[in-house]
Parts: sequence; structure tokens; C-alpha cells
Amino acid sequence: MSVGPAVHDRVVAAGSSSSRVIVHVDLDCFYAQVEMISNPELKGKPLGVQQKFLVVTCNYEARELGVKKLMNVRDAKEKCPQLVLVNGEDLTRYREISYKVTELLEEFSPVVERLGFDENFVDLTEMVEKRLQQLPSDDLSALTVSGHVYNDQSVNLHDVLHIRLLVGSQIAAEMREAMYNQLGLTGCAGVASNKLLAKLVSGIFKPNQQTVLLPESSQDLIHSLKHIKEMPGIGYKTAKRLEALGISSVHDLQNVSSKILEKELGIPIAQRIQKLSFGEDNSPVTPSGPPQSFSEEDSLKKCSSEVEAKSKIQELLASLLNRVCQDGRKPHTIRLTIRRHSSEKHCSRESRQCSIPSHLIQKLGTGMS
Repeated sequence: MSVGPAVHDRVVAAGSSSSRVIVHVDLDCFYAQVEMISNPELKGKPLGVQQKFLVVTCNYEARELGVKKLMNVRDAKEKCPQLVLVNGEDLTRYREISYKVTELLEEFSPVVERLGFDENFVDLTEMVEKRLQQLPSDDLSALTVSGHVYNDQSVNLHDVLHIRLLVGSQIAAEMREAMYNQLGLTGCAGVASNKLLAKLVSGIFKPNQQTVLLPESSQDLIHSLKHIKEMPGIGYKTAKRLEALGISSVHDLQNVSSKILEKELGIPIAQRIQKLSFGEDNSPVTPSGPPQSFSEEDSLKKCSSEVEAKSKIQELLASLLNRVCQDGRKPHTIRLTIRRHSSEKHCSRESRQCSIPSHLIQKLGTGMS
């Protein structure tokens, strides 16, 4: 039986939130991959990327031997004596390759939103629409999913939403293949109808795999979260306030009185997070474009003199000015932020900012610092 006409008749509904096709792309152990690309001899060896006294990430060979992200270097070496460590404090190469990934994804869709160095959201709704319009109706019955289907749910080729997500899975596979062929990078992908669900489902099968979430399984995915802290969009402070109300699970959040939530958190936040608990997320994928600011930072175990502070600031400033000059745009404001950590792990932050004098902006424009 041909399901083509029914699908094409309903394509006009593509503007609704449930018919969106959103992909979350998450690169596998990104810093470690960059290091292995730079030095192929590291491939196959347990590898950790070190910043100060922490292993900020490690490859899967290291993870299989007990090394974890953000593990103390000494503990990591005890777990895995053969661990190879590389210094990852200079972020330049990671940043450059991160933007190359985003640029590559933009070749598939102009609607790409960066999330840190190693994650991107891509809105494929319009591209899926075009592919469906170009697809002969007789070929629809032969559509197959690329990758996994969450919960091994059966695909219904009579359901337009299933069809759209299947096409999205095929485009996601093409994006991942292009990332590997052009940049040598592998990554996971989640395909769903909104950003929240796409991000949650992208991590189900790792590494270098992808998963599609069909609408009927969204509640199963949401309820698989062990704690509300695991819900994207609920930060540490909000989670603490929810816990004070006796809310720790998704089920708790779904069933709490909206009035209680609104009183504690305010109406906008209360409504947003309660919708998230049901898997509802209408937030758009917002194209990132060029960064609106540049920053450089470092942490010090000890900085007890003005001379030390000035030396570190000059070092960071040199790197920052180099990036500004390469970008070509003229900055107008500079901000200095100092964070102090106490023995109780409390962090205080102090910032000062000022406009950059016009004569210095002119110098920057000519590549001078």
C-alpha cells in the first residue's frame, strides 16, 4: 500500500512544534580526538587530556581501564599506570576545530546552534520537508531508519511524524559521515522533535552512534532520568530549591502543584521546567553566528603578589589580543574577572569592566597590540 499521498498532504503541518526535526550532535571525547588527530601515534593508547591537576577528558581506551573525566591526575595514574597524558591548557586547536565542525554542519542546514566546543543543535525541519517533497511517493514505503530507535519502538510508515524523523536520521548519518571524512572526528547524534529530547537521546548509544526518538517513547526517556539534576535546563541552584520542596524525580516535578512551583520559582521558570518534565520544549535552535565576545582564563594554586597577577594578566591578554586581531572585528569593552576559591569550596567572583579607548581600537584594527 502506498502511504505517499497521505504524507505529502500533511507536509503543510511542518510548522508545528511536534513536526520539527532537531538533531543534537555530540563529539566523542573531543579534546582527546583532536590530540589523536594531531599525533596518530596516540591512537589505540589510553589517553588523557590534562589541565592543571585534572584529567578533563580521556579516550575510550582510558575509560575502559577506569579513568574518568575530571579525575585527579594522581588517581588516574593509579587506576591506569600506562595512561598517556597530554597538556590541554591551550584551547586554540580545540576552538579552531570546533568551529570547523559547526561550519560543516551549516552546509546541511543554516540553523545550527553551538553548545560549547563539542555539541551542536541542528534544525533539519526545512531540509526534511524538501527531501519529502522530492521523494517519489512509491519510495516512502522503503524508508529505513539510520542508527537505533529508542526502546526498539516499531516505526509506523503511515505516521507522518515517524516519516519525518526517519528522514532526519538519514541526514544525521550523512552529517556524521562528513565529519569523519573531512575532519577525522566521530560523534553521537540524537534525532527528536525538540532540543531537550534530542540532547537526552543522543547519549543513549555511545560512542559514534545515533538514536532516533519517536514521539510515543518520549515519556519513557524522560522517566529514565534518575534525578531532576539530569534534566537539561534545570541548573544546580534550581535543583536545590526543588529538593527543598521534596521534588527529586521527574515524576515528582510532573505532579507537584503548579501554584507551589510558581510561588517558589516565579511563574516563567516554574512553567518552563514543568513543561520540560513532560518532554515539552518549544525553544528554537538559535544560529550562533560569530562569537559576541572572546575570553581567556586560567586558574592558579597561588597568586599572592601584584607582580604575579600582572604577569598572568599580560599573558592572558596577549592570547586574547591575538584572537581579536584574527577575527577582524573591533572590540569596544574589556572586562577583568577574578574568582577566589576558599577551603570550603566556596567561590566569590568580582568583575570590573571599561570601554576601550578609541586610539587603542584603531591600533587593534591595524593588527597592533
